[in-house]
Amino acid sequence: MMYGITGTPGTGKSVVGTELSRRGYTVIHLTDTVKPYVIGDDEARDTRLIDVDRWAAEFVPVDGFVEGHFAHLLPCDRIIVLRCRPDVLKSRLGSREYKEGKIRENVEAEALDSCLIETAENFRPDQIFELDTTSRDTVSCADMIEQFIQGKIPPGFGTLDWSGFLEVY
Repeated sequence: MMYGITGTPGTGKSVVGTELSRRGYTVIHLTDTVKPYVIGDDEARDTRLIDVDRWAAEFVPVDGFVEGHFAHLLPCDRIIVLRCRPDVLKSRLGSREYKEGKIRENVEAEALDSCLIETAENFRPDQIFELDTTSRDTVSCADMIEQFIQGKIPPGFGTLDWSGFLEVY
């Protein structure tokens, strides 16, 4: 079984993946797999451009977890969407020294449920688990993910509404 962990940058994908790896799961950090698929840079958005269609088509499934912003583009058996309240996300991205425009783009994407919507377009509702990481530590997030993949926590999503965090520019 391949399980995906997706979400906006800063929601906790990498640290949760590292915790799951520590617990003995195979975890592929998708940032480690995209280098051959980089097709350029978008300097205005401060990001790399990746041929995600080719990357997804050539990705070899694993028995374990795949974590990364594009995990919802892979044929996972179940998918976890990590979420974070936009004001907290803004602080997390700022501490990573993201540029203001990149912070704004990601905070807006989180407030508009962008990753969740893309995930819901690619998966059945019974495959999706939305997890708010805003005030949870890494261990409790990993615990909840384990419970979800074991069927101890039911799937569910769509209960968070952070549209009130949208700012007018």
